[in-house]
Amino acid sequence: MRLVSFFCLAMGIVFISCRSQKQLPYNYIENVTDTAGKDAVKNFEPIIQKNDLLSIQVYSNSTKPEVSDIIYNPPALNNSTSGSTGYLVDLEGNIKFPRIGVIRAEGSTKKQLADSIASRITDLESPTVIIRFLNYRITVLGEVGHQGTFTIPYERVTIFEALGLAGDIPLTGKKESVRVIREINGSREIGTVNLTSKNVFDSPYYNLQQNDVVIVDAKSSKVRQADQALVIQRITFALSIVTSIALLYNIFR
Repeated sequence: MRLVSFFCLAMGIVFISCRSQKQLPYNYIENVTDTAGKDAVKNFEPIIQKNDLLSIQVYSNSTKPEVSDIIYNPPALNNSTSGSTGYLVDLEGNIKFPRIGVIRAEGSTKKQLADSIASRITDLESPTVIIRFLNYRITVLGEVGHQGTFTIPYERVTIFEALGLAGDIPLTGKKESVRVIREINGSREIGTVNLTSKNVFDSPYYNLQQNDVVIVDAKSSKVRQADQALVIQRITFALSIVTSIALLYNIFR
């Protein structure tokens, strides 16, 4: 009887402590009162990085049959590294383009690279170059609905959209200190975004770059609850052993 009373008392203390540690959830973009206010949407253009896979198409306004843009558009340019069709930005930041050769791509926007290619094409009339990313993806890890790597077909994604793809942040996740790992120009940087702040749109990590990794940490209350659950499990296991020993003692004494 004393053993049962002790177990109930221990369980009650643990559950009371768990309830006292719960924190109020943070909302997204708090303390915004001017619903009529308007902010200009900032234009965002992703920067080309090493290991990006690019689709590059060249078009010409020429109507002469002897002047064709086909020579700049191979029907199936296969990348031997990934098995995908496209131009791979190598570890030196360059691509190799038909009839032009090596072109610097890393650090440029799609428009800048397109202009660079078009300026080197001298045998076509008013050439137009269209570039798209073939491997624009981001990764979301940590305290979210479902972790994973997501491919973005429209080449633009905000941190809110990325978290939406990952099933949102539950009440046990930290919205006020979401980390973003970004590699750019050969260096790695880690930024922190406060999703509860009304100034979140001004963060350089609001618009995600390709290959960004978003990490959401769990609140300390969840960590404590996980530790307490482990303690409860161990106490329950120990009490079951004590109970079994006591039962066997009463049977065979």
